[in-house]
Amino acid sequence: MHRLILATFVVFAPLAASAQQHDMNAYNQALASLNAGKLEDAASRFFELASNATDSDVRDRSELYLAQAFARKGMHVSALVTYAQIVKAGPTHPSYLQAVEGLVDVQQKLNEQNLVPNLLDKAYTPEVENQFVKLPREVLARVNYQVATIRQRRGKFEEARALLESVPSDSRIYARARYLLGVVLADPHFPGRPTEAEKLDADALAAFHAALDAKGPQLGHDEVKQLAQLGLGRLHYGRHEYPRSVAAYEAVPRYARFWDQALFENGFARFQGEDFGGALGSLQALHAPQFEGAFQPESWILKATVYYYSCLFDEVKTTLAAYEKLYEPMAKQLEPFADENMELLSAYNLVAAENRRLPGPVYLWIRNNERIQDVMRMIAQVDAEKRMVNEESMWRGTGMAPEMGSSLEEVRGTLMQIGGAFAKSRLLEAAQNLRTFADQAEIIRVQTALDEKDLLLAGVDQKALLKSQSIYRPKMPGAAWNYWKFQGEFWRDEIGYYQYTLKRGCPAKLQGQAQK
Repeated sequence: MHRLILATFVVFAPLAASAQQHDMNAYNQALASLNAGKLEDAASRFFELASNATDSDVRDRSELYLAQAFARKGMHVSALVTYAQIVKAGPTHPSYLQAVEGLVDVQQKLNEQNLVPNLLDKAYTPEVENQFVKLPREVLARVNYQVATIRQRRGKFEEARALLESVPSDSRIYARARYLLGVVLADPHFPGRPTEAEKLDADALAAFHAALDAKGPQLGHDEVKQLAQLGLGRLHYGRHEYPRSVAAYEAVPRYARFWDQALFENGFARFQGEDFGGALGSLQALHAPQFEGAFQPESWILKATVYYYSCLFDEVKTTLAAYEKLYEPMAKQLEPFADENMELLSAYNLVAAENRRLPGPVYLWIRNNERIQDVMRMIAQVDAEKRMVNEESMWRGTGMAPEMGSSLEEVRGTLMQIGGAFAKSRLLEAAQNLRTFADQAEIIRVQTALDEKDLLLAGVDQKALLKSQSIYRPKMPGAAWNYWKFQGEFWRDEIGYYQYTLKRGCPAKLQGQAQK
């Protein structure tokens, strides 16, 4: 027995050395192909080594270079999958930090908002923090920002705050981090509110201003500045600082991506500041043909409310009739899809495909959302990479084609679940909003009828009251401004600058009641 065992060891020792040498030769050939830009050959060789090499060091390095080959070929989802396998293996993997860096690079190239941030969040445990500090400064900043987005979504506000505050001012992600920090600090659920509200609000305001004033090249700075202005408007609105809120909303550039949202929220800020004509002016712009097809039911309820507070009851009825004409058919059309039991894949397909069943404005409201757009863009990338895998002649007949195809299909399924969850949530939200605003419209309608009755019983001739009043031009903001009376046509260079002047149909006593 002993001799047989010894003989066995003698025979296998040279074989092991031979296998190791074979791995090194194959590794060097793969590396030469990668350096020469022969990416298909390099990927094929590294995949084989990552799967079957007997030398663990060669196997581990081949995983990293396989991901890099995919990335250089423009197959960023395939690279993401491969980097993720290394990161999931943990910090004991010799290429761990390089894989984290690769994930961050892929996230930027894809502008991906779901998969990579969640992978980094799961990886970023207290045990690896001392490893992450070894990352390049900009990479660590982006890791902290991406993880913070997940912590913020999950309500872990203090953790999100610490991560965002760690992003240095010379980072290209600094403006985004400061904007999100403002959102986190202003959140009503942030620990310490309401007793520390003043300090938190001051810090949030400072964060929004820092996002606006960030220096150097910043990722998507124009959009970040728009979001920061919205953040300032909302924070001032919550503090009842309505003139400051209006100023923030009006700083959002006309026809910019978030301008319609700024117009809508500015209407509320002006209304709360008792600038009823300004509120109607914002809504007038929002209801221009340029925003036709927008899903803005609450804007009509606000418009009716403004008229109600001015006791302009005919205008209230006209506005509510316009609301009903637009949104009652939508509510009925949406009913079959506002189902808590709807499968996620069905919900995703409903908004991803060409619309044939949903109300057009609701379809656009969901489909044009950044989160859904991100999922749709990523699925298109997955499908493109699946075609590349299947059509590459060098990869046919190898183990790589079916394995990568399977991995990409798994990613596709995950993305559809994410998109489906969001689409379903938005469908339910749209249906609930329409029910809520229909109820509010009915309340306004009933209250209007009661107030009209009170005027009649009090012997008030409202028509005479209104006739006795004059309409004046609104105050001009400056000498460079001109006044043009609106005559039913929307001119591009006028939209966003509307200002109403209103008569008041309320007798003094009723007017005081309406303001309560």
